[in-house]
Amino acid sequence: MSHDENVSRDRILTINAGSSSIKFAVFESGSFRRTLSGRIEGIGSSESVLAVDAGGSAPSRKERIEVPDPSRANERLIDWLKAEDALEGVAAVGHRVVHGGVRLLEHRRVTPELVAELEENRDLDPAHLPQEIALIRTFGRALPGVAQVACLDTAFHRDLPRVAQLLPIPRRYLDDGVRRLGFHGLSYTYLMGELRRAAGDAVAHGRVVLAHLGSGASLAAVRGGRPIDTSMAFTAAAGLVMGTRTGDLDPGLLLHLMRLEGGTAASMEKFVNERCGLLGVSGSTSDMKALLSMRDRDSRAADAVGLFCYQAAKWIGAFAAALGGLETLVFSGGIGERSAAVRREICSRLEFLDVAVDAASNETHGAVISDARSAVSVRVIPTDEEIVIARIVSEILEKS
Repeated sequence: MSHDENVSRDRILTINAGSSSIKFAVFESGSFRRTLSGRIEGIGSSESVLAVDAGGSAPSRKERIEVPDPSRANERLIDWLKAEDALEGVAAVGHRVVHGGVRLLEHRRVTPELVAELEENRDLDPAHLPQEIALIRTFGRALPGVAQVACLDTAFHRDLPRVAQLLPIPRRYLDDGVRRLGFHGLSYTYLMGELRRAAGDAVAHGRVVLAHLGSGASLAAVRGGRPIDTSMAFTAAAGLVMGTRTGDLDPGLLLHLMRLEGGTAASMEKFVNERCGLLGVSGSTSDMKALLSMRDRDSRAADAVGLFCYQAAKWIGAFAAALGGLETLVFSGGIGERSAAVRREICSRLEFLDVAVDAASNETHGAVISDARSAVSVRVIPTDEEIVIARIVSEILEKS
């Protein structure tokens, strides 16, 4: 591919890497019109696919591909983007970085020093950081001289009140910056912007709980337009039970299991992130849609669904206390956006807050699913982390 200096560079490429997937999108600078989006799913499995939405009137496409590991997925993505001329005219590449450690708390341009910092922190997030670092290096080789930007999921939460940051650990660790960091920040940034657009500044500056519910799940409490607490903590394994992650877990139980299993730090990290959560409780799957379809005939699936909804409602109740009340509840993420049953069951536990859901609006995934009796406005807002990445990249390029 040519990198002629005369080529007009007016596009932003966004990369959002998960533990077994890579989402990508191309936006026009300025207008942020999405001209291409897609994803590689099932990395490391026999069911790997490349799915593409070309935008406009062009049809969506899906093809089976062989990507036995993340490295091959990265190469396959670059080859496909080159073949589609999708790298032509790219002014910058924005990467979602889930965990930047205790020092990287703001979005910033990629430098060798930043990559070195990420390398130091890779053990904090082995599910995401190694792949995110590899993609930064891959695009650095494919697009030499093109700016790259690290968009931190933790940046949204960087100014949490001190009491919400504190963890009950020895002071020397707190003084070194170990604290509640919080995650899903790119999603929360988008949700707050959409809430402001749809309902106005007064609502967005009220008492709001954002529930990003997916295979990774967390909640955030926002008041005055600023986050005041969040369920994830120093790592993304904390908080609400998730697809394969434990969420909050008795540390004494973890020590007990390490003694029983003879576990190392590495094996227990894999245990709490990959073998627990909905998968562990159900004994069969981490997929909420599958669990809902099975729960009438499988008590273990029913346990998993019940635990998820119960814990989500507990977190919302706790955040209502932290906020001094609750005025708006927003559901998002794959489960929050698409599962009427989960939303209904969570909200049924919140009647003490005068939450009331309109059944028809909930079943059709309406933008507002609360009914006229509800003291709390309950909304469904599909999230869009990619456009947030594109906007962050544009802002950083303008500053530099």
